[in-house]
Amino acid sequence: MNRRLFLFLCALTLPAAAATPTQDFDHTHRRFALVLDEHVGDGNVDYAKLKKNPSHLKDYLEDASRVSKAAFDKWPAGQQLAFLLNLYNAATLDLIIQHYPLSSIKEISAAQDGPWKLPVVRLWDGQHSLDWLEHEVILAKPHSDPRVHFALVCAAKGCPALLNKPYLAKTLDRQLDEQGRHFMAQRDKNRFDAAKNTLHLSPIFQWYRADFVEKQSDLPAYVARFMNAADSAAIAKAAGRIRIAFTEYDWDLNEVRTH
Repeated sequence: MNRRLFLFLCALTLPAAAATPTQDFDHTHRRFALVLDEHVGDGNVDYAKLKKNPSHLKDYLEDASRVSKAAFDKWPAGQQLAFLLNLYNAATLDLIIQHYPLSSIKEISAAQDGPWKLPVVRLWDGQHSLDWLEHEVILAKPHSDPRVHFALVCAAKGCPALLNKPYLAKTLDRQLDEQGRHFMAQRDKNRFDAAKNTLHLSPIFQWYRADFVEKQSDLPAYVARFMNAADSAAIAKAAGRIRIAFTEYDWDLNEVRTH
């Protein structure tokens, strides 16, 4: 082949090769870390500020959307779960700022099936709902760790607090335990009344009981591991005599109040 023709043909192929989407993904979740660090404090979100400057969030969601199912399946389980938890929370933040200002996530698509059925998650060459991501992927084996309910944040005050850093594979087990302890320490949501042998729990434990335990009567022993030492001991002492009551879920937006 003529040398000039060979070089010309090579030059033509370079742009196509460079445009091929990469399957590499930053498992430090750096872009999402920037979003959380700048906009989340004490579990609440400055949605007004995020809406004005959503570039890091949009870039992170774009990065996640480029991950193929084949590439995802090759990752270790810890990387997979960290990715999915971060994606759920990031997609929820994006959903809120698309409709902000509002006072509750339930105002979005209230006349239909609710915000969790909207196709707001771009993943594996498709548009999916938050409900699909939670129930069909995150809660499906081999990702069926019930502690994920301490990490998934639905933009409501009744949810567990949004962590101000991303979930990472190397720290995931510790982060989930810490989230569980933090959630159980919020006495408006969870507390034990030893005088009445009554365990007050967030409705999350009612809605997703089967993910935590087989029977409702097993809930006290499960949640006790995340409660303070005094409550944990009192629950153990009252085993078999504990009544469970579910607290009211607060659907108000988990928003930083600036005034």
